[in-house]
Amino acid sequence: MTVLKPSVIGLKKSFGFGDRLGVATYGHIDAVHKKDFIPIFAQQSIREMKRTNRTPQQVMESAVDAIRDLSWNSPWGADADHLQTKEDVIKMVKAGFTLFTIDPSAYVFNEADTLSVHELSGRLSSAEDSDLNVDEIMDLYLGKSYKIDDGVKIAFDTKEALLRAIAKYSRALNYTQSLYQTLVSECGDRPFEVEMSVDETETPTSPLEHLFIGLELKRLQVKVVSLAPRFIGDFEKGIDYKGDLKQFEEHYKQHIAIARYCGPYKLSIHSGSDKFQIYPIIGRLSRDLLHVKTAGTSYLEALRVVCRVDRELFSEIVTFCRNRYNTDKATYHVSAELKHIPEKLDNSDFETWYLNHPSGRQILHVTYGSVLIEGKRENGAGFKESIMEILNNNKSLYREFLNKHLGKHIELLSAY
Repeated sequence: MTVLKPSVIGLKKSFGFGDRLGVATYGHIDAVHKKDFIPIFAQQSIREMKRTNRTPQQVMESAVDAIRDLSWNSPWGADADHLQTKEDVIKMVKAGFTLFTIDPSAYVFNEADTLSVHELSGRLSSAEDSDLNVDEIMDLYLGKSYKIDDGVKIAFDTKEALLRAIAKYSRALNYTQSLYQTLVSECGDRPFEVEMSVDETETPTSPLEHLFIGLELKRLQVKVVSLAPRFIGDFEKGIDYKGDLKQFEEHYKQHIAIARYCGPYKLSIHSGSDKFQIYPIIGRLSRDLLHVKTAGTSYLEALRVVCRVDRELFSEIVTFCRNRYNTDKATYHVSAELKHIPEKLDNSDFETWYLNHPSGRQILHVTYGSVLIEGKRENGAGFKESIMEILNNNKSLYREFLNKHLGKHIELLSAY
């Protein structure tokens, strides 16, 4: 029996398939078929919806259309990603989403890592943080030690370390609690799940800070199914992990132990697409306590179809993206520079440089909103309309590319 409504997933490993064009779910179903990941077929943030001119209802409907057409008969989820306001929470509840990713990154105080203790104390006694009961929090944790796992013990043994954690995350935790209460009110008896995301911050979340977040979520009675810390290394958009793999594994072991201790809840890997080097590590250490989010990589596979079918259109898109890149990259964590890619290429080199090369992928990745909303061909036709025409005329090719590319993600995550 075809399952046409999303459901809560619980502590089962899951994989989020973002779809910025509304036609990728067919390939996503192929990629996850007979795999042991629960799929999130409808996943999009408010930011992405604004940049693609889509509504929550359209995101949900495009996923359901593919599910109906391919007779998907297993549970699936719908993720209202990176929610930052009460209004957006209510909007996504009404659209029928089941997982709500609360993003309080605007309330994370990144400078807490570098300020002196005196400056931290001044910050925490300022009007901006007057709603925080710092003394109460200090009494709860200072001097306490927690046995997280065999041989793993984390202690709030210095006032400085605890002050930094409070300054960095307490306002974000309070805001998360506020949006959580909105969800409780709006959902009523309807089941829902919550993820807290602090991945889009400037500095990594240390194991001690993660423990503080986990303990505070429990104290504030915010039940999360997953948490997205800011891991060490670089999780840039559209490319593989950049960092020391051994160091990442050591830190990840502590993070997953904390997730088991404080929840249990899943660790959520944001900007999770194309991080092939670390998939076996996180799959082996997380087992079922794992959620991975992808989005832009499916859009890039759509452009791969365009590149194969209509090189002239692809060339025009590339030129437009190069002109937009330095503006559009402002809200993304990327390192590509235009000089990394030759400005003039033969048509036969486009796929190599823009869909297989890290810098080319990022140039195309972060300019998607401009391409889909503003981009026009030399003949006046909109880029989006031209792209959609190609995808609709080459459905099997797009499904093939998505199945191969995202199937590789899932295989490596299961390689343990």
